[in-house]
Amino acid sequence: MNKILVTGAKGFIGKHLCLKLERLGYTVFKYDIDSSKEDLEKYVSECDFVVHLAGINRPLTVEEFYEGNTNFTKCLIDLIKAKRDAELRVIMSSSTQAELDNDYGKSKKMGEDYLLNSGLPVFVYRLANVFGKWCRPNYNSAAATFCYNIAHDLDITIRDREYVVHYNYVDDIVDEFIRVIKSDIRGSKEILRVKPVYDCSLGKLADLLYYFKEEIESDRHLPLIHDEFELKLFKTFCDYLSEEGYTYNFAEDARGSFEELYKSKKWGQISDNVAYPGITKGGHYHTYKKEIFYTVIGESEIKQRNIKTNEMIVNKVSGDKPEPIEIKVGYTHQITNIGKINTHTIMWISEIYNPETHDTYKEEVEK
Repeated sequence: MNKILVTGAKGFIGKHLCLKLERLGYTVFKYDIDSSKEDLEKYVSECDFVVHLAGINRPLTVEEFYEGNTNFTKCLIDLIKAKRDAELRVIMSSSTQAELDNDYGKSKKMGEDYLLNSGLPVFVYRLANVFGKWCRPNYNSAAATFCYNIAHDLDITIRDREYVVHYNYVDDIVDEFIRVIKSDIRGSKEILRVKPVYDCSLGKLADLLYYFKEEIESDRHLPLIHDEFELKLFKTFCDYLSEEGYTYNFAEDARGSFEELYKSKKWGQISDNVAYPGITKGGHYHTYKKEIFYTVIGESEIKQRNIKTNEMIVNKVSGDKPEPIEIKVGYTHQITNIGKINTHTIMWISEIYNPETHDTYKEEVEK
């Protein structure tokens, strides 16, 4: 199970899914609008799993809804049935719009029905409004448009501040699809949903984004974050603050992961550090760089030791009661996950990392 066909590979969800699949060692066959029919036939013949993300949501004519959402789905399924046995599993991304009486919704519903009645082991997911980094602003996502405009000091329009939108986070969708790929589940006759689903009014969404920008540009640098939705929205917003020319790194190993979210010559660097239960990271000090650690999910113990006096400072912090911890200059420091779930710690440092002026010196905290 190592060759995955992804249709709509260049789309918003497709980019995220392909990147993570490749990071996990899968071979990914990427099919998109610029691919040929011969490409599709070849990929179907060789793949071990199909993730069908391709579709149309902003056509020039109504007919394009049915051509891109219904007819292409039929074409894909018929090709699978003609060239493969009935064991090839298929995930399809649909939309909650399939529950509504509009052409986009009806075209998606027809594609769902064809898939569910195909006899193949299939998984049909109706997704809510999807948000996350790389989502195109001023297209079909209010969250992306608000993020981009607020990050660039542009006006936003809110017709009804109390209107509640239901959201899926793109990384949650990717993780769910990969969970199914790795499993031996033989399809579902039911319409599926990706959890969690977050409910947020347009007014609250805008208020949070304005708050994030204000805090990043203040002396505090890190906003207070109260739940998983705010964390995911903050990580999304940071992507729209990114300046051209910067490379944003993601590293993952047996201890957890580290993802750079935002870099600014003026405001420093913000990252998301994930640690698995029982894991300790760190063991170094800075001579002039300032840092703030802010655990927003899980429980952490932060230890700092003065490299000259050996004074020890210990803080136990929790996402249930968030508390920003200042890392003192000249104190070697470490952070340990002391809970039962993965911790997420937002870290701010006063300068973008530069290997030539790294100001990071290895020294164990506990001698």
